[in-house]
Amino acid sequence: MLITALIFGLLGSFHCVGMCGPIAFLLPVDRNNPVKRVLQIFSYHVGRLLTYGTIGVLFGFLGRRLDLFGFQQHISIVIGVLMILAIILPSKVFSKYNGSRFMYKWVGKVKSALGAELKRKSMDSFFTIGFLNGFLPCGLVYMAVFGSVAAGGAWEGGLYMVFFGLGTIPLMTTATYLGNFLNTTFKQRILKAIPVFVIIVGVLFILRGLGLGIPYVSPSNMVAIEKVSNNHLCH
Repeated sequence: MLITALIFGLLGSFHCVGMCGPIAFLLPVDRNNPVKRVLQIFSYHVGRLLTYGTIGVLFGFLGRRLDLFGFQQHISIVIGVLMILAIILPSKVFSKYNGSRFMYKWVGKVKSALGAELKRKSMDSFFTIGFLNGFLPCGLVYMAVFGSVAAGGAWEGGLYMVFFGLGTIPLMTTATYLGNFLNTTFKQRILKAIPVFVIIVGVLFILRGLGLGIPYVSPSNMVAIEKVSNNHLCH
């Protein structure tokens, strides 16, 4: 599933450029010193990956707790269904239940902190900008978080989110160097492809939970793992 997280991040980065692109465009990188600029951008990405990894560990841990109660396969199926519903349901319906309205004050504080850091040019400010950037609300990050819950554990969830973040690096880095370089037609084509890929990932999670005995896609040993977990709890 790590490969799907990487591809998810790669495709999703086109959406990221639209949502977080302004931050990448405004990074106070040193345009006259190529080496310093690389280190600054690297620091920015490390900050983002740390945030994604931390979020993945927390939600992966939550998924593992549920797994210990014998819900491993059910979690994978539910996550897959939620991914698909998030795409096919009208945005107005989904927005009523996504809980983001309760985060507005907190997000406002994050944006204020980002604004302050963007005015600085020290190396640590780039790390902080990336770290804060990772906390900004993003539908694709939410989808990746779903994947981390079903990853099987805290470290697995963290890796899932890190691989998602790694997938976003190439395009976000290009945006930092070249600015708004993508033409509108190309962006629209990619944005149309993202929901399709999310649905494919959702289907993969459902198949994984069904344990149909398909190697790498729907391994039947998930049933055995769940039984071992149940027996462990009983003893």
